[in-house]
Amino acid sequence: MFELSKQFRFEAAHTLHRAAETREVESSRRIHGHSYRAEVTVRGRPDPATGMIIDLTLFERAMETARDGLDHRFLDEVPDLGPATMENLALWIWRKLHPACPGLAAVTVHRDSNGEKCTYFGEAA
Repeated sequence: MFELSKQFRFEAAHTLHRAAETREVESSRRIHGHSYRAEVTVRGRPDPATGMIIDLTLFERAMETARDGLDHRFLDEVPDLGPATMENLALWIWRKLHPACPGLAAVTVHRDSNGEKCTYFGEAA
């Protein structure tokens, strides 16, 4: 069994309503932005004819479609995203990639500036 991962980066703005009473609550409600990094992992056995789990060109095309839907966007307005949390971003990317990426195993969204990440493993996990 093999795992193959690729990453893409995107910049996006959003607002976020939080329940916690902290200094950051007010700044979260204002429009603000982040630099994100998404890591997408597929798992499987290589095709005997090609030697690949997935054709990297097809993998890159699928990821570019997801990236285009998020990069330099106001996330509050992205259809089917919901509140712009890392959890919802990982799920949204999964839903965009799942039809085109057999063996999709995980989607991780990173906010490197804060040392945060969130991984979605799919419905069966």
